[in-house]
Amino acid sequence: MGKLKTVNIKGKEYVEVNERLIYFRKTYPKFSLTSEVLEKTDKSILILASIINEDGRVIATGMAEEEKGSTFINKTSYVENCETSAWGRALGNFGIGIDTSVASANEVENAIANQSKPSPKKSTIKTQQKKIVLDIGDENWYNVLSYIAKNKALGLAKIIPQLETKYSIKASVKKELAKLS
Repeated sequence: MGKLKTVNIKGKEYVEVNERLIYFRKTYPKFSLTSEVLEKTDKSILILASIINEDGRVIATGMAEEEKGSTFINKTSYVENCETSAWGRALGNFGIGIDTSVASANEVENAIANQSKPSPKKSTIKTQQKKIVLDIGDENWYNVLSYIAKNKALGLAKIIPQLETKYSIKASVKKELAKLS
């Protein structure tokens, strides 16, 4: 792979998502890059991006979560920002632009912007979002089943850790998920 254009952030070189995307489109014209909203609330969004080969097999994935209003851009464009981050992570996991880091320049800049925000007051720490408890039969359960059906090629060993970034998964649910594999 040729050298992709990088941006220096705090002494380390990172590839921007647009550079990864341009390379991907030129090099893999028969592959697709898809996005799936796993969860969207009034305050945040969780998106999974998948790279799929010409045979329909998922080759790499990337997840991103953004909070509405967490940065200046996220006040109006948290959905778009999240999708771009998920794409960058999927493309990085596919091996594009990872000479120095899987994280993209966009992802690092966003993380730095979030770190520079003032720390929450003690009273708001208690109200921070917790993981959603995933239970059999609730609305999230059907979303998870749909996600598993679409990505069964990944296998549960990879799917469950992705789900655990957002959900608190009970042992009984893990048993049900194991029956699906």
